[in-house]
Amino acid sequence: MIGYVAVIGAAFLVTLALTPVMIRLSWRFGVVDRPDSRRVHTRPTPRLGGAAIVAGVLVGLGVAWLTGEFRPVFRTIAPPLGVVLATLTMYLVGQLDDLRDVSAPAKTAGSVLAGSILAASGVAILFFRVPFVGLVALPPDLVPLITVLWVVGMAQAVNLIDGLDGLATGVVGIASGAVLMFAEHLDNADSIISDDNIGAVIAACVVGACLGFLPWNFHPARIFMGDAGALSLGLLMAAATIAIGGNTDAEVRGQTFFFFAPLFLPLVILGVPIVDTAWALLRRAKGRAGLTIADKGHLHHRIMRLGHGQTRSVLILWTWTALLSAAVLVPVYTGNGVGFIPLAVAALALLLFTLFAPGWQARRANGALGEADAGEAAEAVGRPGEALGSAPTG
Repeated sequence: MIGYVAVIGAAFLVTLALTPVMIRLSWRFGVVDRPDSRRVHTRPTPRLGGAAIVAGVLVGLGVAWLTGEFRPVFRTIAPPLGVVLATLTMYLVGQLDDLRDVSAPAKTAGSVLAGSILAASGVAILFFRVPFVGLVALPPDLVPLITVLWVVGMAQAVNLIDGLDGLATGVVGIASGAVLMFAEHLDNADSIISDDNIGAVIAACVVGACLGFLPWNFHPARIFMGDAGALSLGLLMAAATIAIGGNTDAEVRGQTFFFFAPLFLPLVILGVPIVDTAWALLRRAKGRAGLTIADKGHLHHRIMRLGHGQTRSVLILWTWTALLSAAVLVPVYTGNGVGFIPLAVAALALLLFTLFAPGWQARRANGALGEADAGEAAEAVGRPGEALGSAPTG
């Protein structure tokens, strides 16, 4: 764990220190998000935060290499180099879109290129473990295609959820922390994944970068990550989950198999952005609108329309991500499903709070206002002269 702490710390410090520099550069070169009808923020905000996030991740990978704690991971240079090149490719695609609008086909082509780099470097989905079915080895011809689709889907999911201050940063930070803990347990429990697997190192870098960016990005945000940051984080989460779940054919049986279906459990951890993306696809297909056309139908917009403010909406979705992550980690670490009971109670309480808290607060506010009005009326009755505006008699 000392190695992971060093990686997280390095990514955190670099991102934290570099973000204010990117704020100044954003203002200097006019790279800012200005308010409009589809955006929630009310003032121009710098949007070059993706550079700080990517720099933190790359420094984290460099520290992992230099410390010597992860020698097996860097014994073969292809996977780490592929992750770096794919991340830089995705970052450049997003940064171009932040500087000047890039067409949807061009952005998709860039995402496909980044996913292809990952697949060519060996970070590819080779196997699926399907509960109650078993290990499914993908045909070689399908490996690049499935890997690219996974990358494009993850990148789009994080990009779509990036609609409120700190939302994507927190969701990805929590999810990557859960993926790191999940990978560590797979490594320690029966050595289900090998010690040269890069997935946990990627997750640690993402945790540090998100923690370093969050103080600048939480509401009211002083900088946004832009498409450069969102797409890069999506690619990195895809790479981590691919490395952990799709690269090993280790034999896993029984209850251990059910809880260690590695490519399925990360989908639960990343449930918030994935559900939001699936809902966006259905919504836009029904309305015959393109996926790239922005709207205000995402989960965070719907929660705000219930009456929650921006900060509370973000905290609600963070909590959902934490609960989904716990639903994965508790049975993995305990070996049973006993922990599901308190998690189910917590999820129900959060759902009720999400749906009804604004109404409760409104009724309380109306009640307090009614009491204040009644008090003022009683005072007016007791002081008729003052209520009529007449001068007091001496």
